[in-house]
Amino acid sequence: MTKTVVTKVPRKGETKSIKNYAAPALEKGLDVLELLARQPAGLTKSQLARELDRTVSEIFRMLVCLEERGYIAQLAEDRYSLTLKLFQLVQEHPPTERLLVDALPVMDHLAHVTMQSCHLGVLELGKVSILAQVNAPTRIGFYVKLGSTVDIMDSASGYVILAHQSEAPLERILEAWKRETDKKLPRDLHPHLNRIRKLGYEKRASYEVRGVMNISFPIFNQHGQAIAALTIPYIQYASSPVKVVEVVDELRHAAAEITEKLGGRPPARA
Repeated sequence: MTKTVVTKVPRKGETKSIKNYAAPALEKGLDVLELLARQPAGLTKSQLARELDRTVSEIFRMLVCLEERGYIAQLAEDRYSLTLKLFQLVQEHPPTERLLVDALPVMDHLAHVTMQSCHLGVLELGKVSILAQVNAPTRIGFYVKLGSTVDIMDSASGYVILAHQSEAPLERILEAWKRETDKKLPRDLHPHLNRIRKLGYEKRASYEVRGVMNISFPIFNQHGQAIAALTIPYIQYASSPVKVVEVVDELRHAAAEITEKLGGRPPARA
């Protein structure tokens, strides 16, 4: 006799808990990767087990698998640390690769004409991740570390990308941010985003570093949605011949050039 398996499909308006689809082994492996990502010096098996509230034997099986796949490596003193494999995977992801190929020559030119460093940020799980970065051609300067992340709400890049989303994607991003951070949205968020939309870019003092003015423009896809932000953390040099208004103009043109190379377009304005 053939057994028929009936799967209940949620009715309209019902939400099926994501826990029904849990994959415990996968979750343990991801927990290990995410924890090690926050520990540059690495952690021992015992430390990992304690931080993740797992047994050492559970953690050991995960470590063996992740090490065999090249995601982690064992350091001195029985410590484990991430390798560059995750970064390499991001670099090889086709949309990311296309973005980098098109953006880097433009960013290199931008850094040289403005005498400022610049970086390209994208949204990732409630944070802005720095996908590309070019140093200023000066003896001293300020730059954001490649591969680093910052909270959306502490980043000019984050606000610029948020401001140039349609309503539904914006709400999904904000809900994901609230889940990831367990924080409430800033009270002035929507007025802030409206100001950025009207101006077309963000220009304000850095949320994290005094003396730095972040200037950020959106990079658009073919639907007129921001997929990235091109940002200059502007610092005033005593002898710089390039004024801030010129920096803004060069940055505007660079963002538009990258958008055009990607086949994107800015949103229609009322």
